[in-house]
Amino acid sequence: MPVFEYKGLDAAGKAVAGIVDADNAKGARGRLRKQGVFPTEVHLQQEGATRGTGLNREIDFSKYLERVSTRDVAIATRQMAVLVGASVPMAEALSALIEQAEKNKLKVALSEIKEKVSEGSTLADAMKDHPGIFDDLYVQMIRAGEKAGALDKVLQRLSVFAEGSVELQGKVFSAMAYPVLMIFVGLGMLFGIFWSVVPQMRAVFESFGGEDQLPFITKAVFFFGDVLTSWWAVVPLVLGVGLVVGFFAWKRGEKGAMQWDLIKLKAPIFGALNRRIAVSRFCRTLSTLLVSGVPIVSALQITKDVVGNLVLADAIDQAAVNIQKGQSIAGPLKASGHFPPLVTHMIAIGERTNEMEAMLTNVADAYDSEVEAAISAMTAMLGPAMIMFLGAIIGTVAIGLLLPMANISSMMSNF
Repeated sequence: MPVFEYKGLDAAGKAVAGIVDADNAKGARGRLRKQGVFPTEVHLQQEGATRGTGLNREIDFSKYLERVSTRDVAIATRQMAVLVGASVPMAEALSALIEQAEKNKLKVALSEIKEKVSEGSTLADAMKDHPGIFDDLYVQMIRAGEKAGALDKVLQRLSVFAEGSVELQGKVFSAMAYPVLMIFVGLGMLFGIFWSVVPQMRAVFESFGGEDQLPFITKAVFFFGDVLTSWWAVVPLVLGVGLVVGFFAWKRGEKGAMQWDLIKLKAPIFGALNRRIAVSRFCRTLSTLLVSGVPIVSALQITKDVVGNLVLADAIDQAAVNIQKGQSIAGPLKASGHFPPLVTHMIAIGERTNEMEAMLTNVADAYDSEVEAAISAMTAMLGPAMIMFLGAIIGTVAIGLLLPMANISSMMSNF
């Protein structure tokens, strides 16, 4: 169903604007009047942010700048979980979300999703066309819920995950606000030192015999100052951009993606955290699918797309092959070396006792608690670590400038 933008007046005479879905402009006006809005402008929502032609073309830059945040997605997911859990038809649930959404970009996306769902598309396929709002993990979880007939449960878990992400962002922001301010102040001080103080100090030292008698650390400070205050500063910037572009090009390849996912699992500190998050997703999603009656092989094939790591997905795929051969799940997961012993032991016990779902849920709960504790500890350490790093840089510069002053007498005697 097409989406129309409108401007108008409400019953109190206040100016209002937004979007509404209807078959045509006339239908949009009629729907707005039923809602108590007198429309003054109604026009078709464009894919781009332009309207009109020639010199009369209008560009709405707000549509380029508007961003659907994790908080917006979390609210929409929570509302959808409640509606789907109450057995509200999907089209009606999406209509309710469209009316409640605050961001026009989200309203347009939900309107397009509703149109495709009404035409017979699955919710996951409709959401897949909006990767900027619903990422691949979100879409795969929705797909798993639809196949398992447990969409309401999956939506509840997605909402909890999204709300947890919002809470984490808030913690990181609050923990980093002061350190970031200090970094900007410190960088300002560094630029001031390199632009004004260092040249004067350098001139003084050169007057006493040149730079040959200066300590190595002082020479390094002078060299860094030369790079920072000249066109050579462009070189590391260009190299940095080139490395970033090359990294993403490498990561897009099949071999590079596999190697990068392996690095994410083995990286110091963050590797253990990434592993716990992926394993928790695996256990909780597999448990949901099995409880919903999905066959174990199909459940494993669905779950491997949810973990977000190709290395773990390959081990899960091998487990599905083992099941088809009449073997256990725990074997290939243990042989891969990427699943913690706790997980493989609990799965093996679940296979023997026929309580796989309960065991997987227990493992997921345990890892969720560990992840939350680890993230809280990391956010608490980020601020002091950044301040110490900045202090080390400023301290090094200060030592580089002050150290020659201690030997000024010997430099004067040589002079």
